[in-house]
Amino acid sequence: MGEPTSSNSLSYRDAGVDIAAAEAALDASKQAIRRSHGPRVLADVGSFGGLFSAMDLGEKPVLVASADGVGTKIRIASAIQRFDTVGRCLVQHCINDILVQGAEPLFFLDYIGVGKLDAAMVAAGVTGVANACADHGVALLGGETAEMPGVYPQGEFDLVGTIVGVVERDYVIDGSAVRPGDKLLGLPSVGLHTNGYSLARRIVEERMGIAYTDPFPGDTRSAADVLLDPHLCYLETLRPFLRHPGLHAMAHITGGGVPGNLPRVLHGYGAEVSRQSVPKQNVFEQLCAAGDVDREESWKAFNMGVGMILVVTPDAEQDIQNRLRDQGEDVFAMGQISAEVEGVVWLD
Repeated sequence: MGEPTSSNSLSYRDAGVDIAAAEAALDASKQAIRRSHGPRVLADVGSFGGLFSAMDLGEKPVLVASADGVGTKIRIASAIQRFDTVGRCLVQHCINDILVQGAEPLFFLDYIGVGKLDAAMVAAGVTGVANACADHGVALLGGETAEMPGVYPQGEFDLVGTIVGVVERDYVIDGSAVRPGDKLLGLPSVGLHTNGYSLARRIVEERMGIAYTDPFPGDTRSAADVLLDPHLCYLETLRPFLRHPGLHAMAHITGGGVPGNLPRVLHGYGAEVSRQSVPKQNVFEQLCAAGDVDREESWKAFNMGVGMILVVTPDAEQDIQNRLRDQGEDVFAMGQISAEVEGVVWLD
């Protein structure tokens, strides 16, 4: 049998995978990636594995790792073809996840999966990741872009990441110090952060009946602008308190809301929580009204304006509140820890 003719010859590109586009995306984001590198990074962009020096990380360093994604927030980014903010969301979400255990972030790895690779789209996503890393002193050490036709729909992609940080063993914040009577201090979110988007999208598309380019009710911005607000990072705000003896635990309020996340750090104790203490945000008011979302359901589906909760001793509460307010933070008292209840019990 002879060699196949050129008319019958198939290429990887014919099968839906464009290697040249992947290389173009990487080239377009290299400068942003290198901006995140510090002296601990020992290999350039494009190596098979990232090299990070662990010298002098501490006397008893503990590595803390976490992986997460941005969920269906990516669908809104795809709808308006704007991908830089979701990259930032991913990094800042992951930083918060290890921050609650007292860890300072070291490096980050990202993964983008697409059906058909658009170099500009991928470059924007990676650049968003890299810029957020650089802003918070995190090295974007490596990553992967996978073009998988038939797995992801054309025009959409998945964005996930892994973060590694470090904390001194003596200063790990694991909630083991939590005691009944400890107080709860909340820090506000900026909108939905990265959770509740499956419900939010359905409300916007089916109940509000508006396009993402239309104004969001009660706001001068478009629905896309409101819903793509980046996930707030609390690293710089909370770094001065990571070794404060009065800080017993922290909870990052992500999927599952306050009742799904706060109990994770309470070591079997319960929490009595006031919802009225949380400053109201228009995005939640409008979504819950338009979707006729039950109050209990809304506090499970959304963060409802709570981005982070600190569990602090009664004698440290005022000091920590005052110092946070001096930093310009809108901290609010939310309740207290109790041995008489299980999980989260609402006070109102």
